[in-house]
Amino acid sequence: MAFPNTYSIGITSLGFQIIWATLAQREDVDVRRLFTDQQDIPHKNSDLFGFSLSWELDGPILIELLEKNKIPIWSHLRTEDDPIVFGGGQVLTANPEPFAPFLDVVLLGDGENLLPKFINTVKEIEGMTRKNKLKTLSKIPGIYVPILYEPKYDSNGELIDIQSKYEDVPKKICKQTWGENTLSQSSVITPESAWPNIHMIEVVRSCPELCRFCLASYLNLPFRNSSLKEGLIPAVEEGFKFTNRIGLLGASITQHPEFDALLDWLKDDRFDEMRLSLSSVRASTVNSKMTNLLHRRNSKSITIAIESGSKKLRTVINKKLTEEEIFTAARYAKEGGLSGLKLYGMVGLPTENEDDIQSTATLLLNIKKRNPGLRLKLGISTFVPKAHTPFQWNGVNKQAKKRINILAKYLKPNGIDLRPESYNWSLIQALISRSDRRLAYVIASIRTSHNTIGEWKKVYKEIQEKTKTDKANKRLPNWDEVIHKGWHTKRILPWMHLEGPLTSQQLIKHREHSLTNNQ
Repeated sequence: MAFPNTYSIGITSLGFQIIWATLAQREDVDVRRLFTDQQDIPHKNSDLFGFSLSWELDGPILIELLEKNKIPIWSHLRTEDDPIVFGGGQVLTANPEPFAPFLDVVLLGDGENLLPKFINTVKEIEGMTRKNKLKTLSKIPGIYVPILYEPKYDSNGELIDIQSKYEDVPKKICKQTWGENTLSQSSVITPESAWPNIHMIEVVRSCPELCRFCLASYLNLPFRNSSLKEGLIPAVEEGFKFTNRIGLLGASITQHPEFDALLDWLKDDRFDEMRLSLSSVRASTVNSKMTNLLHRRNSKSITIAIESGSKKLRTVINKKLTEEEIFTAARYAKEGGLSGLKLYGMVGLPTENEDDIQSTATLLLNIKKRNPGLRLKLGISTFVPKAHTPFQWNGVNKQAKKRINILAKYLKPNGIDLRPESYNWSLIQALISRSDRRLAYVIASIRTSHNTIGEWKKVYKEIQEKTKTDKANKRLPNWDEVIHKGWHTKRILPWMHLEGPLTSQQLIKHREHSLTNNQ
């Protein structure tokens, strides 16, 4: 079971931990972990070789790990002696197509119920040929076998359909959703983690707010929460036996229906040595009870996502948040005894202009003015279109890099810590998140030199030149077409055969509501 990054990064992934723990607890499975810098004692021969992919930019490393384990990187070249290569995680659930030619099986959605079905079926079909194994696996809801599907292109190289090759293979594959009242928690606590010695507890999955760009919200619908008595309290009790550092995770944890009750329970004096941290919380839910408890539980800051200081843009993206609620959250942070406030923002959102950027700078400066001594940090990212969200048809704004620099000009001289994500790597995220399986040729070619945007552009251009006279199923589309161009909502998308929580028509309706009424 591989994670295409270092141990310290991979072991912080709750998704990877769930998969590993689920397999390790079975008496009929012998699972070994593999990271880029270390691994358990490897098997001489494996029946399965699995990946968890939670970040697009780790994709090329997946190919390196296959090669290191002497497994053919292309699925069609594997024989009866090779393991079945499978993958899961947010990236592959959203759009597995750029990696489809490397994978025998993709697990779409939550692994809690899908993974056991997959393993049980693999055991049942042990004596079959590789081809028949894959066809049998394809009939399990949530399991996608890419080699059994064929993309169709028109003469211009535009995707027009994705068809199953056999009558008895499902035409559509539906993401699977875990519906029980307990979610995930850490199965490993280690000082070698990127977040040392932390016991992570998933409080909620998805988010009811549905910001139009947000993969974590849309891909994971419906919004679910872990039971307070059956899930959260036992998880905290268990983790606190081994570490004083507890992390509560989720896209919108303060919207758990019993979050206030959880805070009340955590006031108990026996937790005085606890170091409690929360993932990003909704600004409108921040109150004195929360910030006072965080201070008592040795936390120094709180994180809120504002996305933009522009009221117009917050309306466009469905961020139901007022400026006064942001100011109030900052005030509660300071009054509660916290020394810092971290905010998440975004540039390049649909309909954005430079006035909106100025509004973000003004908002941050006013927060600082109203709360002297409160340390402010703004993490800023570039909008990247993600599959199964209403803004999947929008491209990356070419002005985003310039607008990050505008924010830096206003904020840094005034003592606000600006932490921008790389604009260039946002372009590669977009390339992977929007591409079809023709991108696999680029990923295979760049696997040993994928650390600069220049190398990506160079390899892409070289392969585009080589394939310009090939058949459409090998011909790379224009770089700008994939990354920057806005697409028509009638366009056939690479993930059209993979059903997310909402239909394309529902996403279009959400998109039109945001863009038509708020230009």
